[in-house]
Amino acid sequence: MTGNPTTIPAPITHRIAADLTKPVLVTGATGLVGNNLVRCLLDQGQSVRVLVRTGADARPLEGLNVEAVRGDVRDRAAVERACEGVHAVLHAAALIHLGWTQRERAREINVQGTRHLVEATRRIGARMVHVSSVDALGAGSVDRPADEENYSHEKVPCTYVLTKRESDQVVRQGVREGLDAVIVHPGFMLGPWDWKPSSGRMLLAVAQQFTPVAPPGGCTVCDIRDVARGILAAWQSGRTGRSYILGGDNLRYLELWKLFAAVTGASAPSFRVGPLMRYAAGLWGDLRTRISGREPDVNSAAIAMSCQYHYYSSARAQTELDYRCRPVRESVQDAWQWFRRFGYA
Repeated sequence: MTGNPTTIPAPITHRIAADLTKPVLVTGATGLVGNNLVRCLLDQGQSVRVLVRTGADARPLEGLNVEAVRGDVRDRAAVERACEGVHAVLHAAALIHLGWTQRERAREINVQGTRHLVEATRRIGARMVHVSSVDALGAGSVDRPADEENYSHEKVPCTYVLTKRESDQVVRQGVREGLDAVIVHPGFMLGPWDWKPSSGRMLLAVAQQFTPVAPPGGCTVCDIRDVARGILAAWQSGRTGRSYILGGDNLRYLELWKLFAAVTGASAPSFRVGPLMRYAAGLWGDLRTRISGREPDVNSAAIAMSCQYHYYSSARAQTELDYRCRPVRESVQDAWQWFRRFGYA
């Protein structure tokens, strides 16, 4: 099967010269991707501007030399203020929810917010990197990892999958209209500065509670620090209109959870969850949603996603961006040390 059927202009290859007199705008700067991006940019001597919601957690940006613009990606005027005079826009803000609910809120943030960034970036003539997800692509298989155009299976059409695909289309439409943009698709990311926490919730769950079974599927595991460098490489040398997968090692969840347990000292799972238990867990989550009006992390959409093999090839990024990802154990160890340092574990 092939994906991304929408036609866009032929990729344009060029290298962006850093302009240290102008800031780089980062959205989602208090999240896992955005916060690592900010720190990576500062390490490179870049001037950084961030778009931060009023009331957002102050810890991620504490002590960092950044210019903060208060606002929300859903607010067009705030986005235009944040984009004024910037050298580039690295758009990492998103609502992540693996479930059936929150569709409208996710569209407001993931789709409409991206549209605001696309319009403002095109107006000022800057370059944009849109941080999407491998979940916006089709799924691979154990024997055949997916790439940017080819896949084996359709993803579960949950809120996050659909709205990230829609946001990608907004960016591609912008490219057709003259926007200089690149799309990156990170995999399952682990590492430091996971304040919310985001992907690290899985690591914490395995570490803090006995988990005898693991999901039957698998994912591509990467280090957020390598992903951040890949995003900067996409900004500086990626091809306009091009998509790049930023993945890592393809592991079954059972393998990954055993590694989590080994690093954290927790009890390791012994086997993969069977269909009856999956059905019961999904049904319980959906019933709880109906009763409480709030969808838990365990729901039938998340269960279905956990059964798929989110296996991907990063060959294009390795060739064109010199993307590399460190060993998974190192990422898990560093993530766990960071969580312990900041009192999460």
